[in-house]
Amino acid sequence: MTAGAAPRGRGAVAAALTAVAGWLVEPADQPAPGPEQPLVQERPVIAVVGLQRRCGATTVARGLGAELASRDPSGACAVTGQVAGGAVPLGLPAASRLARTLGPVGAGRTRTCGRLCLVDVPDRVELCTTLRFLAPLVIDVADPAEAAAAAALADRVVVVCAAAAEPALAAVVAESLARVGPPPAVVVNRGDAETDRWQGICARALPESRMGAQMAQSGREPRGALGRAVAELADQWEERSAPYS
Repeated sequence: MTAGAAPRGRGAVAAALTAVAGWLVEPADQPAPGPEQPLVQERPVIAVVGLQRRCGATTVARGLGAELASRDPSGACAVTGQVAGGAVPLGLPAASRLARTLGPVGAGRTRTCGRLCLVDVPDRVELCTTLRFLAPLVIDVADPAEAAAAAALADRVVVVCAAAAEPALAAVVAESLARVGPPPAVVVNRGDAETDRWQGICARALPESRMGAQMAQSGREPRGALGRAVAELADQWEERSAPYS
């Protein structure tokens, strides 16, 4: 039977299996470290702070985590936050290995999600110490009261704002966090940062993309315009010669 004569049902099954394989198959291993790639390197710690509820901070945190994981030799990234619900439980092998490594620290409160290992631990200092030479860490700050403590641990800080937020408030929060950590990058989620309201305050706008947001929530790199914006944000950090200290 020729390919063109294949039953429609079999074609649908094949398409479904191909789609699932894209989520489950781990990319090829990274090349062995060479003269210009050190055997041991420090991984970044990034704090993502939402200016208000439902501004998309968790989506940004997971999108950044997935992007960092795709660039890291470990192939995974840890992201703090609630581990129950809200994510497709399909973790790549690299994320599963990281979850097993974090078992003693996470005390069972870990979950794999795409390239990410979601972890809910009270002691973030121990988590940062454990991961410093293993994999990147993104701290998803759910409680504004914890923003300063997270910024003090981080190498980079992102303040996520909704388009309707007050720019002056974002500037005040960023200035406050800069006193205890690196100067934050303010990003407007699902909005336009080129308006006069955000001039001089916002570093980047993240375009609205329902599909991209769903991929980020599932621990995969967002595609399209959102994916490019997240990648460019990560590029800016990589261009810096050294992390904040």
